Amino acid sequence: MNEQRAYLNALREENERFAASHGRQRLAYTRTYGCQQNENDTERIRGMLEASGFGFTDDERNADLVIYNTCAVRENAEQRVLGRLGLLKPIKAERPGMIIGVCGCMVQQEHITEKIKRVHNHVDLVFGTHALYRMPKLLYEAMRSQKTVTDIENSDGEIAEDIPTKRESKYQAWVSVMFGCNNFCSYCVVPYVRGRERSRLPEDITAEIKRLAADGCTEISLLGQNVNSYGKDLDTEVDFADLLRMVNGIDGVKRIRFMTSHPKDLSDRLIDAMAECDKFCRQLHLPFQAGNDRVLKQMNRGYTKAEYLDKIRRVKERIPDIFLSTDVIVGFPTETNEEFEDTLDVLRQVRFDHIFSFIYSRREGTPAAKLDFVLSDSEIHRNFNRLLEVQNAISKSKNEEYVGRIEEVLVEGVSPRDDTVLSGRCASSKIVNFKGDKSLIGKYVRVKITQAMTWSLNGEQAE
Repeated sequence: MNEQRAYLNALREENERFAASHGRQRLAYTRTYGCQQNENDTERIRGMLEASGFGFTDDERNADLVIYNTCAVRENAEQRVLGRLGLLKPIKAERPGMIIGVCGCMVQQEHITEKIKRVHNHVDLVFGTHALYRMPKLLYEAMRSQKTVTDIENSDGEIAEDIPTKRESKYQAWVSVMFGCNNFCSYCVVPYVRGRERSRLPEDITAEIKRLAADGCTEISLLGQNVNSYGKDLDTEVDFADLLRMVNGIDGVKRIRFMTSHPKDLSDRLIDAMAECDKFCRQLHLPFQAGNDRVLKQMNRGYTKAEYLDKIRRVKERIPDIFLSTDVIVGFPTETNEEFEDTLDVLRQVRFDHIFSFIYSRREGTPAAKLDFVLSDSEIHRNFNRLLEVQNAISKSKNEEYVGRIEEVLVEGVSPRDDTVLSGRCASSKIVNFKGDKSLIGKYVRVKITQAMTWSLNGEQAE
């Protein structure tokens, strides 16, 4: 990090010279694809860019530097990035000083990086998830090189602290507690692009959160590919349940959330901590992916349908008002129509508040990529639509239970459809919309719920 700080200083000096000679600040444009971990990584990228003297723009055409932070979980995300790179080529032809960078999970895959270098030779900088903290040096080199600067080297075990961070919100913050994944689900590329599990030291995590709280941040979301595994690689007895209690004790923090959990590692010890920590939002995201035992085994998920349902039962017993969400994959290669019925059965038994559902996407290098499909594309899409039909009815029914309640809402901003309507989340993470003044953004407001929609709630300020 000392080396990177030296490059930050060098970049800042160069940007100051640019501003003096051109009468304007160099501008950067960043765009994020993928999960909350990617969002958190982009906040670090923006922090390093700000520290090196860049300003920011929301228009790629006005940018001196464009960086796409990418996702590798599904093919569609990769195709969107490649499409954007194609659109940048004529823009860069008109502005040859523009620097184009691609980073994140997608380019940690060697075959993707090679494709970018071959097809999109106007890209100047490519760096993977492990090289994030080395961005100042890589950017400095890219601004001087005639060739694409690339760093997709794996560096499992390394964690860089004290990276400058520019967060989107003053009131809410993502805080990564660990990186990587050891589970190797047969369909998932994450362990290959994020590396093995490695936990930050608890004192580093709590120090970061104390700084955030001192700056006025009240809602903390703890991030990890599998937070339940936190601490297993450390020379300490602290696990995620302990960490949750530590964060719960930090002054200034009002709400705590976390994601993502793996069912096989969800312990009674963690469930107890969730129930007993008064700042923990009654919210659990617990992906089950498929409801059939044979499919789960082929996915290498490490639990059965009955074991998953038993975990949910224990959570509901300890936290009756828990908001439950999950991930579901439809169309895993060997899944039959009959086996898909087990997935629908899990939805009906658990009654999730919300689901994130996806049609299986083949990922090169994973074991599932070698499997042949037993269902046609039309059958898979039919099952996907049935899944949405079942869940939409459940979500609407769960939301209707909120009508008449008064919920405390952290106001996040204005509605994109009506700037007289404010939008935020109650403790259970449900989106709440209500009429109000923009001065309430960042504050906690009591809202009486008056109407339930499928994916959100409408209300009015309570007296």
